[in-house]
Amino acid sequence: MGRSSKDKRDVYYRLAKEGGWRARSAFKLLQLEQRFQILQGVQRAVDLCAAPGSWSQVLSRHLRGSEGSPAQVVAVDLQAMAPLPGVVQIQGDITKASTAQEIQRHFEGHPADLVVCDGAPDVTGLHDLDEYIQAQLLLAALNITTHVLKKGGTFVAKIFRGKDVTLLYSQLRLFFPDVTCAKPRSSRNSSIEAFVVCRGYSPPEGFVPTMENPLLEPEAGLSLAALPGPSRAIVPFVACGDLSAFDPDRSYSLQLRAAPCAPHRPPLQPRLPPAPGPPPGPPPGCARGHV
Repeated sequence: MGRSSKDKRDVYYRLAKEGGWRARSAFKLLQLEQRFQILQGVQRAVDLCAAPGSWSQVLSRHLRGSEGSPAQVVAVDLQAMAPLPGVVQIQGDITKASTAQEIQRHFEGHPADLVVCDGAPDVTGLHDLDEYIQAQLLLAALNITTHVLKKGGTFVAKIFRGKDVTLLYSQLRLFFPDVTCAKPRSSRNSSIEAFVVCRGYSPPEGFVPTMENPLLEPEAGLSLAALPGPSRAIVPFVACGDLSAFDPDRSYSLQLRAAPCAPHRPPLQPRLPPAPGPPPGPPPGCARGHV
């Protein structure tokens, strides 16, 4: 049985509400930035599977220039989400070539410096199935990334660490020489999620991005079976976030930062104060104490 909605309201949920973030996942990207400085020098960024928009919020607050400047963040999702300042939304499918073309059109033909993806499937509780679906989502995000990311750029995506995760690492290493798996402190210990931080985008020589064939299939000419030597890679695993940061699996007492507000005036209040004098007597013709 999954966790109830009440159990999910941990300290990061409360901090997100207090800070105006759309979801607690914003702290995951903030802690990844704290560890890897992935936003340094970024001018154009793409947020895949963006809804409800917490990662787009982080990108907007860090990358948006002066008011009125053109947006440098593109958010892509099948669902529509509420507008964000400095963010252009594309309601589209990341497996479609038209979506990649629309991203390129917004950047006026310039490639993106950073592509992030916090997308995840609706988990079923069957770990093998969930890991497989998440792996396919990650490969779809990687595929569209090869269309829009500049050489030397950075790709960050959610990954489920299962028994076959090393195969995904090998597929990522085909395009990025520097791949690290990171677990932000705001990610619950009970969750198998982590994030791959891939830096230094360098596609194989002669590689042409295409949506026609699934990425890394034998027909695409990039099958791992054709690679010399072992096809499984081991990447570093690091934890993100200061040790003094909040632990999502621990309960914290509420601390009021300001004095509570005084009670509001009652909604129904007499317009005029009661007239001075003794209280009115009983109605005429009625004895006191009898009606």
